[in-house]
Amino acid sequence: MNKENKIKLEILLRKIASEWDFEICNLNLETNHNPIKIVITIKKSDGNDITLDDCAQFNTPASEEIEKSNLLNCSYVLEISSQGVSDELTSERDFKTFKGFPVNVELNQKNSKIKFLDGLLYEKSNDFLAINIKGKIKKIPFDEVLRISLSTIKD
Repeated sequence: MNKENKIKLEILLRKIASEWDFEICNLNLETNHNPIKIVITIKKSDGNDITLDDCAQFNTPASEEIEKSNLLNCSYVLEISSQGVSDELTSERDFKTFKGFPVNVELNQKNSKIKFLDGLLYEKSNDFLAINIKGKIKKIPFDEVLRISLSTIKD
């Protein structure tokens, strides 16, 4: 598939996704497979979780539009999936859901040797992030935080 047809296919699938209240996060054409594999990662426009039924529901209109478009002149496998669970905490929902869980905090402190902190997620406000480090609560101003991600508990 040439680049121009891939762009047309992506535009077409984004339009169909929008009609079904989904957004396409990623479209990948795996041409090294026989038949080629089209992998579409979707999310709901309203931010709610994607279910297996949502993926199955989007499969039919996506494959029908691909067939009608005549952009592919070969056989293919269509795979619809969700983003899955990210280990990075970004939304208010993430912070509420994972309160008390172990996190890694990457810092943006120019004059400090400390670039990472590990602890348990304690609190998140508009101004700061608080983590529990061995029983002590450390408040970190949000302008010093680059990234917050889930981690595993270490001995």
